[in-house]
Amino acid sequence: MNDFRRQWADARADVLRAVETVGASGWFVLGQQVLDFEAKLARCWGATEAIGTASGLDAIEIALKACGVERGDRVLTTPMSAFATTMAIIRLGAIPVFCDTDSNGLIDFHEASDALRTFPEIRYFLPVHLYGIPLDTRRLRELIDEFALTCVEDCSQSILAASLIGHAAATSFYPTKNLGAMGDAGATLTNDAELAARIRRLRDYGQSAKYVHAEIGWNSRLDELHAAILGAAFLPRLAGWTERRRTIASRYRAAWRRDDIGIAEAVPENACWHLFPVFTPHKASLLAHLRSNGIGTGEHYPAVIPDQPAMQGVNYVTHGDLPNARRVAKQEVSLPIHPYMTDDEVERVLAAIKSWDQPL
Repeated sequence: MNDFRRQWADARADVLRAVETVGASGWFVLGQQVLDFEAKLARCWGATEAIGTASGLDAIEIALKACGVERGDRVLTTPMSAFATTMAIIRLGAIPVFCDTDSNGLIDFHEASDALRTFPEIRYFLPVHLYGIPLDTRRLRELIDEFALTCVEDCSQSILAASLIGHAAATSFYPTKNLGAMGDAGATLTNDAELAARIRRLRDYGQSAKYVHAEIGWNSRLDELHAAILGAAFLPRLAGWTERRRTIASRYRAAWRRDDIGIAEAVPENACWHLFPVFTPHKASLLAHLRSNGIGTGEHYPAVIPDQPAMQGVNYVTHGDLPNARRVAKQEVSLPIHPYMTDDEVERVLAAIKSWDQPL
C-alpha cells in the first residue's frame, strides 16, 4: 500500500540535510524549523495560520477545544472515519452525534441537515474529507451558514484537495498520509488569528508566555526534526506526489470494467486520492484474491465507529440506522495507490481485478 524504501531512496539526501540543520542548530522544540514549516504549510493550503501539533488526533482535539467545545456539548460527525475523529470529541467530554454517509462513505448533507433539525442544540460540526475525496464545498458552506455551526474539518486524508471552509481544519502527518512525517505529527489551519493564538497556547501547556499558564493545555508540539524534514524534503515533493496519485486513479477509473465492483461516484477533479476505495459485497473473496496475487490491500474502515468495542459505555447519539455507512464498512476494499507505484504495478492491480471470479 506504500513503499517507504523507494521514498527514502528518493528523498534521503534532503532528509539527511534537514537532520544536520536541526542537529547543528542546537534547538529541538518550537524553533525556527517549526515556524518555517508552519508558514510554508499555510501558504500551500491557502490559509493565513498553521499550527503544528504532535499528531493528527491532537490537531482535531485542540482545534475543537479552541473553538469552544465543552463537556456535554453535542458534535455532529460521521460514523465512517479513523477512530481518532471520534476520540477527539470524546476526550473533551463532548457527545458525538453520528449521521449517515453517502454511497462513497462521506457524510451525507441531507442526513446532516435532518440531524441538525432533530437536535437543534447542536452547535459544532466535525466533517471528514475521506479517502482524499473532498466534500462539496458549496453544500458544506451552506450547512454551516444555515445552522450557524462552528466547524472543524478533518482533512487528515485530503491535503491539496480540501479547502478551508470551516473555522479550522486539522490534518495528520502520519507516515502513510499524502504528506507524511517520519513518525507522528499533525497541524491545525485557520484564517482566524485569535483562534490560532489560542491553539498555539493550548498545544504548549496552555502557556501565554514562558511559565505563564493561562489555561490547562496539552503537550502537543511539532518538534524541530519533523518540521525540518517535512518542510525541506517532503513538502516540496507534495505536488508531484499528488499528481502521480491522480494519474494512477485516472488509470484505474478509465480501465474499470466490472459492474460487480463499485468505485467512488461523482469524484471532484481535485481529489488527492489518499486511498482508492472500491466496494463489493464479496469483500473477503476479493481481498483473498488480491493478496494471493501479491497485491497489497486495505480496509478503511471495516466497522462504523458506533460499533467499535471502545464505544460501549460512551455517551453518543446515532441519527437513524446508518445504512449507507454500514454498507460501505462491509464492502470497502482499498487498492494500492501511492506516488512510487510504477505503471507496470498499476497494470498488475488491474489484471488481478480482471481475473477475480466473483463467488456465486
